[in-house]
Amino acid sequence: MSKLGLLVRLEAKTGKESDVETFIKDALQLAIKEDNTLTWYSFRINENTFGIYDTFPNEEARAAHLKGKIAEQLMASASELLASEPIIERLDVLAAK
Repeated sequence: MSKLGLLVRLEAKTGKESDVETFIKDALQLAIKEDNTLTWYSFRINENTFGIYDTFPNEEARAAHLKGKIAEQLMASASELLASEPIIERLDVLAAK
């Protein structure tokens, strides 16, 4: 079972919603290449709010992901695409099906 996760919330700048959606959809291909990223979901909450939820077997895998290509690309384009800094929350998975 995945024991650790991340929940990332992204607020798109007005007019950049489709760019953020494309970015997080395209990031799936990078997540697939990360052997220790066990699950990876991107989603839309409302018109300009998006998120990513992913899980990891241990802290080392979660830390590696936070230093990986997705995070690198997100931070490089954040000022262009996002209305505010991404909100990144570390979480413990209590139960899963």
